[in-house]
Amino acid sequence: MTYEAALDAAMTRLHDEGRYRTFIDIERKQGQFPKAVWRRPDGTLRDITVWCGNDYLGMGQHPEVLAAMQDAIARSGAGSGGTRNISGTTLHHRALEAELADLHGKEAALVFTSAYIANDATLSTLRTIFPGLIIYSDALNHASMIEGVRRGGGEKRIFRHNDVAHLRTLLQADDPAAPKMIAFESIYSMDGDFGPIAAICDLAAEFGALTYLDEVHAVGMYGQRGAGVAERDGQMARLDIINGTLAKAYGVFGGYVAASAKMVDAVRSYAPGFIFTTSLPPAIAAGATTSVNLLKSAQELRETHQATARTVKMRLKGLGLPLMDHGSHIVPVHVGNPIHCRMLSDMLLEQHGIYAQPINFPTVPRGTERLRFTPSPLHRATDIDHLIRSMDELWGHCALNRAVTSA
Repeated sequence: MTYEAALDAAMTRLHDEGRYRTFIDIERKQGQFPKAVWRRPDGTLRDITVWCGNDYLGMGQHPEVLAAMQDAIARSGAGSGGTRNISGTTLHHRALEAELADLHGKEAALVFTSAYIANDATLSTLRTIFPGLIIYSDALNHASMIEGVRRGGGEKRIFRHNDVAHLRTLLQADDPAAPKMIAFESIYSMDGDFGPIAAICDLAAEFGALTYLDEVHAVGMYGQRGAGVAERDGQMARLDIINGTLAKAYGVFGGYVAASAKMVDAVRSYAPGFIFTTSLPPAIAAGATTSVNLLKSAQELRETHQATARTVKMRLKGLGLPLMDHGSHIVPVHVGNPIHCRMLSDMLLEQHGIYAQPINFPTVPRGTERLRFTPSPLHRATDIDHLIRSMDELWGHCALNRAVTSA
């Protein structure tokens, strides 16, 4: 094999398909979220507004979160110094796990370095704990869940997205005595639609299955205390394992699972992705603890966030754009072609100072490429006006409009 030629061919395919991903170098401005500075390839700087970030509520700039992190650094230094098993469990980690267990009404929680790792490590380990486990996984589950199910080996069943009837058919076809788990999400981040939590919990109870819910795009933002859609819908106690992130609405870094004390102890004891990974720096754990605690009593902020998202969706619909609206805070605009999606993203950034990253395959299926806007409660009315005017100009007055319509 000519390795250089293989590398060139692989990258050429991405460029030809319009799927080559470029990094946009930005520097967030402390205290001015969602404003940032973009460093162009030529080294010049431009002020921009970020419309695609996952710091959904701006907590990554919250003064109390920053103060908690600064205090932890002053007291404990930078890194944790080891894995959780070998010198890397600090009072900050314990406090964070207690805060998360309380958030979800569970006996215990376990913190990982990311929600991706939490999903992968937990799902891949469950078959060690429950031999013969069959996992029923929604077709649109996140890549981390898919990887965890795959790596664990054993039997799996993929049910059509949010199709409870199909899930029932799959459950009925398997041995009633076999251990089972249903893995799904509360909000699917690319389309912004909700999982049927109550209906899936009903099936789990009927067929004796465990439930595993990914609340990554909901924690902090839904429910009376920000525990997610399951809390909002009164279903939290019916779920066996809840996965969440500290890197989106909480604005910091890391992921976790919350469950019974026995379940958490088993995952802690068997999951290589937990055992052999250096723990979060104490400052990260301290900042996350503060953020989780603050958002437990921030219902007004959540309401403002939802109101901002509704306003953006209403105004984009007013332009006649192909908006995918399932009622959540995520605002995807369908483009349907990777090259056109990249063009539109580039023009928004270069001409209007609006940063909205194109979403292409494999993140979404081919032909469903989109721009995914994530309004926050800190996007002002002037920011929204500028976004709407810019989208109207670019969509309505360039060849892109005709190309997308005919795609």
